[in-house]
Amino acid sequence: MILPIYLLGNAVLREEAEDITPDYPELKKLIADMWETMYHSDGVGLAAPQIGRSIALIVIDGTPAADDFPECKDFKMVLINPQLEVIEDSDIISFSEGCLSLPGINENVPRHDRVRLTWLDEDFNEHTQEFHGFAARIIQHEYDHLLGEVFTDHISPIRKQLVRTKLNNIAKGKVGAAYRTVAAPRK
Repeated sequence: MILPIYLLGNAVLREEAEDITPDYPELKKLIADMWETMYHSDGVGLAAPQIGRSIALIVIDGTPAADDFPECKDFKMVLINPQLEVIEDSDIISFSEGCLSLPGINENVPRHDRVRLTWLDEDFNEHTQEFHGFAARIIQHEYDHLLGEVFTDHISPIRKQLVRTKLNNIAKGKVGAAYRTVAAPRK
């Protein structure tokens, strides 16, 4: 089932996500719904807070970017309760990012080029692996959602000021998207 994407301004996008256990209700269905939602919305990643659930669950499929970023070949995974470690001596590279929860905004975001990730797959088997390049960027972007952050939190103050009106309009639900969305409740 295709789920609506929660837009910036919804409190769930600013909460720290909680770890889940194998007995989380209807987990397999939720993961399948997240895949369907992500593909329908033309995303390469989707974190559970973006569908209104403050849990540590992410789906990623970077394979559409593999022509430009070879490290994304076969880069499809479910991340449960991930733990991210930035590899400190890695380069910091700025590159344009967008987000399903912030439609219509793309900004250059500085990110580390290499990360180490420990996570559980959908069968709750543990994995640890290093990622680099665009794959590392996707992971960091989605992991931010589990921390209650969005990509515009990482742009310069002057760039943030330049997109402030767009951010405010998104928070008010005054934005168009090619997928179903949930605007923040009006106060």
